[in-house]
Amino acid sequence: MKPTRHSREMMDRYMREEYWGRPSIAELWDRNAKNHPDKDAVADSRTRMTWSQAKRWIDRVSLGLLALGIRKDEIIVTQLPNRVETMLLPHALVKAGILGLPALMTLRHHEMTHILAHTEAVGIVLMTSYRQFDYYRMVRDIRPQLPKLKYIFVLDDPAPEGALSVNQLSREPLDEKYPADYLKKTSFGPLDVILLKMTSGTSGFPKFVERPNNLSFIGPVNMVRWKMTPEDVCAAFAPVIGGACSILCCYTAPHLANKVVLLEKFEPQDALKIIAQEKVTVASGVPAQMVRMLRHPDFHRYDLSSLRAFFYAGASCPQSLAEELEEKMGCRIINDLGSIDGGNISSTCFDDPPEVRHRSVGKIYPGMEVKLLDEAGKEVLPGETGQIVSRGAVAPSGYFRDPETTRQVWGDEDDGWFHTGDLGRFDDQGNLYIVGRKKDMIIRGGQNIIPGEIEDMLLTHPKVFSAAVVAMPDPVMGEKACAYVIPKPGREFTFDEMIDFLKGKNIAPYKLPERLEIVDEFPMSGDGQKVMKKALSEDVSRKLKAEIEGRVVSAHP
Repeated sequence: MKPTRHSREMMDRYMREEYWGRPSIAELWDRNAKNHPDKDAVADSRTRMTWSQAKRWIDRVSLGLLALGIRKDEIIVTQLPNRVETMLLPHALVKAGILGLPALMTLRHHEMTHILAHTEAVGIVLMTSYRQFDYYRMVRDIRPQLPKLKYIFVLDDPAPEGALSVNQLSREPLDEKYPADYLKKTSFGPLDVILLKMTSGTSGFPKFVERPNNLSFIGPVNMVRWKMTPEDVCAAFAPVIGGACSILCCYTAPHLANKVVLLEKFEPQDALKIIAQEKVTVASGVPAQMVRMLRHPDFHRYDLSSLRAFFYAGASCPQSLAEELEEKMGCRIINDLGSIDGGNISSTCFDDPPEVRHRSVGKIYPGMEVKLLDEAGKEVLPGETGQIVSRGAVAPSGYFRDPETTRQVWGDEDDGWFHTGDLGRFDDQGNLYIVGRKKDMIIRGGQNIIPGEIEDMLLTHPKVFSAAVVAMPDPVMGEKACAYVIPKPGREFTFDEMIDFLKGKNIAPYKLPERLEIVDEFPMSGDGQKVMKKALSEDVSRKLKAEIEGRVVSAHP
């Protein structure tokens, strides 16, 4: 499938500049099978495959799907946990010229019906059941509403009635019946869309984003920035289909034939155990997982000396947590800025100073451009805060079968600017700092409050573990700021302490939060990477309404 918003001239330019046209990730797996046939490629708690075994699995599944009559650019949705097959299947689909669309395990009948219907998917790959939920029955229940859905594939053996086993396809020696170069003729080319990704859908149904064959470029950049070597062992503690785990394990590790270890279901003790047993050197996950690992009572029983880096993305990490993780795990924290819609924008480096590693999202990727804009759409002066807009070689090519939304987001230019919604500033060394979300900005009586500015200050308080500042309604000012705080274990934090501390930072009085809510955890998005601030705003709005109604009732018995 050709990209929606990319002109041939634009793609040719990216080819000339060598951002596009590099070996696809599937081709890297082939190369590693040739050069490192007996080296471990990927492992989970049940299965371990070398590069040569992985190539055979990929090729046989690819040929098996083609033998069923699935055609080029048709779509197969996958809904799988962190399993070896989850890493291999996208490459089988790319080689067959079939578009894959990974979905989160948390989605159910309502969302999956929309996804399968909107994309007109011809197949779905899933577990028969997982964590007390029957995924196979879910698809059987919704199948009458999906006339295009021909195939239900499962990982399980034997497959239930009406389904096909993907692993059974991998045992059929079709690779011995076809010419060795057969899959080169069916595979996606350098100017094709090779994959669909879906947004997390924090408001309404998710959108479907086209990913051209441009993702292999960021791997070599990260290899240098993160000082990776062929001896590194990578681990995925969050879903490998997206976020930090995808960047590290799917798009960086194959360039050096690094082994990838997958944790199917996150439990802190299991993550610690994997690091110790597999001698993991670079782990990936989300800040919430870091907390649970550090707080586990058996933390000190595990040998974590192999670990040199922990990579996260998609969610902010409190500076205090970054410092604690580096101290206790003996590694360095690294991260990047990106999104499903906007692509990969920047990343930090292993050798960055602590201030940069802990607080910034690093330097812009080669081939990407970033501007910071004010409310009038003009670039801000150096050092000032503005909305981050980006474009470039690693960006997606639009929304699948949605040219109108594509135009709304990127404009009419084939290389239009994507408005991330983040507010940021650059330092003198070109590192980008995120200071908040434009939509999260609080307007108090006509004066703007950037929540990230207040959150960063609160996170330096010795009693505060995490903080989120959100808008609450006010009949006079329109909005005021409310601070939600998770205290450090065993600590209490009061409103007066918060105000005294912030006043000590000499900030403008109108920026001071006018309410404090103490909580044990924040509501998180479906992929577990973002704090759902809208839910917090709704929570404090409900509480304010109940308090007002209570006063009215007590005044009029």
